[in-house]
Amino acid sequence: MKKAAMMITLLLAVTLNAAAGNEKPISVSQMPHNAQQLLSRHFSNKKVALAKVESGFFSKEYTVIFTNGEKIEFDSNGNWTEISCKRSAVPASIVPPQISSYVKKNYPGCIIIKIERDAKEYEIDLSNRIEITFNKKFQVIDIE
Repeated sequence: MKKAAMMITLLLAVTLNAAAGNEKPISVSQMPHNAQQLLSRHFSNKKVALAKVESGFFSKEYTVIFTNGEKIEFDSNGNWTEISCKRSAVPASIVPPQISSYVKKNYPGCIIIKIERDAKEYEIDLSNRIEITFNKKFQVIDIE
């Protein structure tokens, strides 16, 4: 009986693990409306090389990679979670004004080339290779 229960548990674990992280290419039109709007509003001049969805057990994540190597990641609702622009600035209208003001005041001449957000914080990468983390109240909590 223990062996049967152990085999069922092992089989279930392998099956669930195989189902998680399932990535597949999609078209931009198959992405959530919020993601499509952000792309058309801020990145319409960029050519999409790949759009994909990664399905997990309880959520989906979307990624768009442009031909110039820039990348945007979205949550299951189409809200951006990461924007990586490599050599150019993240569109200013996407960056919260408090973060933009902080960067202009403390790092003049630098641009934000990457921004990430989650439920607790924002993290930005500047063109001078400095990484700054802000809490949800836009207070600096770490600089690397």
